[in-house]
Amino acid sequence: MMYPHPIIAKEGWPYLALVGVVTLLAHYLGGIAWSWPLWIIFLFVLQFFRDPQRIAALGRDLVLSPADGRIVVVEKTNDPYAGREALKISVFMNVFNVHSNRSAVNGLVKEIQYFPGKFVNADLDKASTENERNAVVIDANGQIVTLVQVAGLIARRILCYIHVGDRLKAGERYGFIRFGSRVDVYLPLTAEPLVSVGDKVFSTNTALARLPGLD
Repeated sequence: MMYPHPIIAKEGWPYLALVGVVTLLAHYLGGIAWSWPLWIIFLFVLQFFRDPQRIAALGRDLVLSPADGRIVVVEKTNDPYAGREALKISVFMNVFNVHSNRSAVNGLVKEIQYFPGKFVNADLDKASTENERNAVVIDANGQIVTLVQVAGLIARRILCYIHVGDRLKAGERYGFIRFGSRVDVYLPLTAEPLVSVGDKVFSTNTALARLPGLD
């Protein structure tokens, strides 16, 4: 499941091709006076679908951020996907963040649960339970870690490429969410959070928490 990083995510190639052709045609027919708005749209699509290489934070017991963005929740709550009390850390992604999702830990995929739903602002707490979402429950050396991709106000497609029984490596690319969204991470209560609400985080580069017993 390791994904070759060609700088631009594979999910963006059809969009870039379509917008690029329309932009070049408009530029050819009408010059920059007609095509400049399309060039802006092209550059926006280009930056949205960027997919840079990432180097994992050092430490065997670290839970890595599965997404780029801003921390909007750090709290103890119920994990409805694994049926337990858990530490929840949520990362909100705006349209200018990288939207590739990467595994937070090494582990075995035990469950994948998809839920259709609404598309309210992913920055709101109710997005975790009301929006379209896809939950991946991972057994990380006996520790349960749940990663939930949540669609947002603009997002209309959650992509998840893994299956039950797959083994993931920390930092491995496993999905993508098109346009603004969030990822909720549920951890055992023994986890020690390393981030606070408002912190800016980067997928794989940033450690969200320390969880004793990880590989």
